[in-house]
Amino acid sequence: MKLRLLSYNIRALRDDNAALFRVIRAVGADVVCVQEAPRLLRWRSRSAEIARRSGMVVVSGGRTAGANLIMSTLGVTVHSAHDVTLSRDRGQYLRGTSVAVLSRGGTRFAVAGTHLDLVDEPRLRHVGELAETFDRLLPADLPRILAGDMNCRPGEPAWQALTAWGTDVWAAVGAGDGFTFRASNPFERIDAVFVAGGIRPVSAEVVTSADTGIATDHLPLLVELEID
Repeated sequence: MKLRLLSYNIRALRDDNAALFRVIRAVGADVVCVQEAPRLLRWRSRSAEIARRSGMVVVSGGRTAGANLIMSTLGVTVHSAHDVTLSRDRGQYLRGTSVAVLSRGGTRFAVAGTHLDLVDEPRLRHVGELAETFDRLLPADLPRILAGDMNCRPGEPAWQALTAWGTDVWAAVGAGDGFTFRASNPFERIDAVFVAGGIRPVSAEVVTSADTGIATDHLPLLVELEID
């Protein structure tokens, strides 16, 4: 089964929202992992609006997952969903993950969206907490996808820990530098998708268009995966 998945930091809807929704609709993803979803007043209804205007439905997430939101098309079935918060350091934002067990065309898989810390020590610690969360919530043989804004670069300790957990999709099948930040003049690769357990990366693309430069401060990362 082939799956199209988009990872996108939407900067809490502080930019051109009409452009943002056009970007998401245009890529035709089956599943979208959003970072910096609404976390304050009316966050549930605002998350539902993001999904509706993107032509999708909410799977899980939001404030209760550290502002990580998972959306999907109606062609994806939701079997379970868990919103998890990660350990918090004084003065830092609450980080978390939303983990959902989904299926498409009869094939089951798990998707988790996250947004790691800006600070080195908690960021590395949170990678370990994510791995523990997967092991606690998911069957050992279930294919797993982790997508998000990692707030670090390839080769840094947290990134190395992520590559020990799973395959870096861009490194496996992407072409070029894969820079996603900043959208107006990208200079670093901090957004990524990692996969484990019977998932084969097929393609990876940093999406660019007239809209992506004004929709938010990150460029979206679109991957296609083959899941056994």
